Amino acid sequence: MTPALPTQRTVLGRFRAGHPRGSWPADEYAAQGAQGTDAHVVMDLPTDQFLAVANTTPQ
Repeated sequence: MTPALPTQRTVLGRFRAGHPRGSWPADEYAAQGAQGTDAHVVMDLPTDQFLAVANTTPQ
């Protein structure tokens, strides 16, 4: 059995968690296919930011 390659994440955009609309700006950015990729939103607690990220597989 071949081991799976580790998945890395590329941060496409950073959005303040204190924004009046919450995570909406990050969600909208990810939904638009940020830069033509399949992006989703995660919360970075240490920096108090929402991140739009895309999974990338190292070559």
